[in-house]
Amino acid sequence: MKTLDTPQILRRFPLFATLSDTEMQLISDNSEVLKRPKFNFLYHFDDPSDTIFLLIKGIVKTGLHSDDGREIIKNVIHPGAVFGELGVVGERCRTEFARAMNEDVTVCAVKVSAIRSIMSRNAELAFKMMDKIGERLRKTEGKLEALIFKDARERIIDFIRNTAENRGRKVGFEMMFKHCLTQQDIANLTGTSRQTVTSVLNELRKENKIYFNRRSILIRDMEGLA
Repeated sequence: MKTLDTPQILRRFPLFATLSDTEMQLISDNSEVLKRPKFNFLYHFDDPSDTIFLLIKGIVKTGLHSDDGREIIKNVIHPGAVFGELGVVGERCRTEFARAMNEDVTVCAVKVSAIRSIMSRNAELAFKMMDKIGERLRKTEGKLEALIFKDARERIIDFIRNTAENRGRKVGFEMMFKHCLTQQDIANLTGTSRQTVTSVLNELRKENKIYFNRRSILIRDMEGLA
């Protein structure tokens, strides 16, 4: 569905915040605001990579499935983020899926052709896009290094620490973050098993390093979490 305030929505995202009115109108004319029910896919593996997505509401996970059907989560995306952007640098078909997690999702889908057209004459947008894709690659390399050099406990602790640093809030001297992930989701993110996630979380709670329930994790001491 197209909305009258699409330019206003687009300007919430740093990637497009400095575009001229003419450039913003071109983006707006080539975009669409979409809603997807929870658990529905925004795109599947091997779909055309002809749009990028700006997440307005809800939480999205991206990932792929192994040959035996297991889900591997590559990223969990929150409102304000841009995803599905590799079409801008030449990806023709999706190499991952994107799926709504625990609630209905609202996104702004922008045609890659419009973005590439503006990038050809707007160096600032081109640099911002390259920075974003570079950040994506750095995160991917970091995950690969963790799989090679860190054991399961270390990867799960890294997930807890990184999520707290990025999305947590101070509660006195402690740090707490809310989430919508099951223990299986955490396992899929960290390359471990659900049983291992359960075991490590229970160990950390017994060591009085964290407290957790289904929707939040409280870290007693960020420095002591190891």
